[in-house]
Amino acid sequence: QVQLVESGGGLVQPGESLTLSCEVSGISLNYYSIGWVRQAPGKEREGVACLSHGPSNSYYIDSVKDRFSIFRDSAKNTVYLQMNDLNEDDTAVYYCAADGGLYGSICLRDLTYDWWGQGTQVTVSS
Repeated sequence: QVQLVESGGGLVQPGESLTLSCEVSGISLNYYSIGWVRQAPGKEREGVACLSHGPSNSYYIDSVKDRFSIFRDSAKNTVYLQMNDLNEDDTAVYYCAADGGLYGSICLRDLTYDWWGQGTQVTVSS
């Protein structure tokens, strides 16, 4: 059984940082693409960052490219999303998701991931 469990969300002020964690069980991250997807109130889900398996390239949407970093710890089978200089537009529920396909930059645009976590709330407010 594949499980993804996010943690690390919370309430922060603009300009602050958070690191989200996604602990994965049932599959090895070395062979799957992992994405962080967010959904703000009243908006559609949006792929924020992803890590494609194979060459392990990372991809980001333009609005977070210089502020967020996705990386994994293979020993812990955990993926992280380091988020710096947060602003109110980053407020959303953040989900991690995994898939055996979605190679390359497709992992950012195609959100048909096989497995999803339950989500963690990130609120940026002064």
